[in-house]
Amino acid sequence: MSDVQTVPETETTAKPAPPELPPEEPAVTAHADAPAAAPPAAQNSEPASHAAAAPEKVERGIGVLLVNLGTPDAPDAKAVRRYLKQFLSDPRVIEKRGLTWKLILNGVILPIRSRRKARDYKRIWNTDKNESPFKTITRSQAEKLAGILEPLGKHVIVDWAMRYANPSIASRLEALIARGCDRLLVMPLYPQYAAATTATVADEVFRYLMTLRRQPALRILPAYYDDPYYIEVLASSLKAELKALPFAPDVILLSYHGMPKECVLKGDPYEAQCVRTTELLRAQLGLDEDKLMMTFQSRFGRARWLEPYTIQTVKALAKKGVKNLVVLTPGFSADCLETLEEIAVENAHVFKRYGGENFTAIPCLNDSEAGMLMIWQLAMRELKGWV
Repeated sequence: MSDVQTVPETETTAKPAPPELPPEEPAVTAHADAPAAAPPAAQNSEPASHAAAAPEKVERGIGVLLVNLGTPDAPDAKAVRRYLKQFLSDPRVIEKRGLTWKLILNGVILPIRSRRKARDYKRIWNTDKNESPFKTITRSQAEKLAGILEPLGKHVIVDWAMRYANPSIASRLEALIARGCDRLLVMPLYPQYAAATTATVADEVFRYLMTLRRQPALRILPAYYDDPYYIEVLASSLKAELKALPFAPDVILLSYHGMPKECVLKGDPYEAQCVRTTELLRAQLGLDEDKLMMTFQSRFGRARWLEPYTIQTVKALAKKGVKNLVVLTPGFSADCLETLEEIAVENAHVFKRYGGENFTAIPCLNDSEAGMLMIWQLAMRELKGWV
């Protein structure tokens, strides 16, 4: 999927055992007559995609929409600029958007950052599908979830969207409602809540629903940072990956996406939820804070962000004499530029430059069997009373 070196996915020891999933499940509509009490094996179903013409309408349909952050449509400066402008113009992402910010954004950030990020995207681009790995994985998550939910009936329809760029949330909500869905479950795939992630997804959903006279019933997946199965899957997946390594890590970093400290002071629960996830993982793995450390990555701008910063910690550990380092990114549901490039390439380079020897970035849960079973369990929990 990319030329970035990461550890290959392996089976986890999470229980109950994950359902048997086909590697490529093109359907996004569930088919059968009765609800399932346990995760069934995915069944073959009719092909469907965003480009499919005149899909079958259903009665009293239930739409399940997986949502992730977004990705450029192409690995070139023009597409990246378009994506970044939409992203950085969101008031949930950049709260202080006065004239000075607009001048900096359009005159400095977009011209320079677009070119640099385009080069980064080219290094990880899925050339077979001509899209970013983030989009490839999110699509696969939706297709596999449709297969697992298939026994619930053909009235359950699974789709996916991106908050920024394509496919847009509004376009997929419109498609689900056109199929006959009068109930919608929107699943922002962010384990920890942040106004700049979960809330902006809700904003976009509400913005579209405000245009409708007849609105569907709506549920939005809450943060699952302390969900027992999320913690178990992360722990068991990490253990399986560590067993496959040719070295034992001296330290394991849990690297979460960063945010300005000011956002936390205003009431954003993100930092506290990251701390709780880390505490639960330490307990599950039997590791202390020196062995399993928490850091924050992807700092942008000059403001003070949540600390400690990942890249500074990586550098400090290498200079301290740590030779073997493993990084896990539990706040990301799918591998993307921040994991495949920033962690697996940039941070690995810094670690080795300052004396480190072995560095491994653990893959996200992605569309692995354990990861899909976790998404299935979250969906079934939120669909109670509807299915």
